[in-house]
Amino acid sequence: MAVSEVKMKEYMKRLLISRMRVLCNHGFFGLLLMHMRYAIDEQASTAYTDGERIVFGVEFLENLSDGELDFIMMHEILHVALQHCFRGRKYDAEAFNIACDIVVNSNILLENDMDPAGITLAEYGESMHLAPDGKEGHKYTAEEVYQMLMKKQNGSAKQKMHTDWDDHSNWEEGGNSSAEKDVWAKRLQDAAQACAARGQVPLFAKRVLEELGGCRTDWRTVLNEFIQEEVSDYSFSPPDRRFDGGDFFLPDFNEKDERVEDILFMVDTSGSMSDRMITAAYSEIRGAIDQFDGKLKGWLGFFDAAVVEPEPFADEQELRIIRPVGGGGTDFGVIFDYVRGMSKPPASIVILTDGYAPFPAQSAAMGIPVLWMINNNEITPPWGKLART
Repeated sequence: MAVSEVKMKEYMKRLLISRMRVLCNHGFFGLLLMHMRYAIDEQASTAYTDGERIVFGVEFLENLSDGELDFIMMHEILHVALQHCFRGRKYDAEAFNIACDIVVNSNILLENDMDPAGITLAEYGESMHLAPDGKEGHKYTAEEVYQMLMKKQNGSAKQKMHTDWDDHSNWEEGGNSSAEKDVWAKRLQDAAQACAARGQVPLFAKRVLEELGGCRTDWRTVLNEFIQEEVSDYSFSPPDRRFDGGDFFLPDFNEKDERVEDILFMVDTSGSMSDRMITAAYSEIRGAIDQFDGKLKGWLGFFDAAVVEPEPFADEQELRIIRPVGGGGTDFGVIFDYVRGMSKPPASIVILTDGYAPFPAQSAAMGIPVLWMINNNEITPPWGKLART
């Protein structure tokens, strides 16, 4: 029987209220949850994530207490933030699933001052959180726990230990790990910065950020400085994220909340740009749009020796339908020739490229601020702002 529209709204409202509770009680986790979409799957028996959404089955959701629901929300977002959805493809799926659950649950247990109630579901009991050596899983990565499990199982029949309420079968449908890695590194970094003053950065986040060495491109810093210094009409502080379709909203942590419009993003798709490079550039733009939650509007275009007509976008969904086109030589001049013919010129231009082409004279920009996002350490533009990805 299909879920009625009224019931669907009730379920979604409950998920958003849970997200707000997690934000208030476990700020770091709550900030990460702001980046996820939420859904009800009438065919699902429990809960799962596909790397982009957190999804609940109807009956399963109805039977959860508020505390249990908050635990599952934290559980699923850690799988995403720690890239578990994409890291286990070369491993034995069952053992890697177990390892991931042990690490995630132990970190949530630590967040709850080691109170087992924080990782317990009435129907399923206390969730697994100890590594095979008897130590807490939060001391290890999923790969380290996986190796322990495989060593323990070597020479004996493999025991079924899967977490029954967390369906990992959708993990293979998640995004591309190379494209998403920097986006989630940035999100972890942003959440850590927001919580650092209150000493609320979890142990796992500190460890991950140390391993990553921070996000390659901090859009908050780069674009904020670029816009504030060069385009005085705008403010580019990341906005607070509002709850969709409800009466609840997050505390406003920002002084300003203006929309930044008319930014032209141009991505180099010339022959010197590999598919990986183009995917990474595309991911940077997606990350910027997602970070600023609809407060960034503009156009996305592609160029090589010619410009592919830029498409307007106002959110990440619109960006997703724009596909890269190109493959020839590189000519930066065509960008400014195109801008010269626009009926309304952009407020600023962001060019994502490897930089392997002659740079035009600064006068070609006609006074429009330009930010060059270069994907290597070899090329330095002779003018404009510079950031390296």
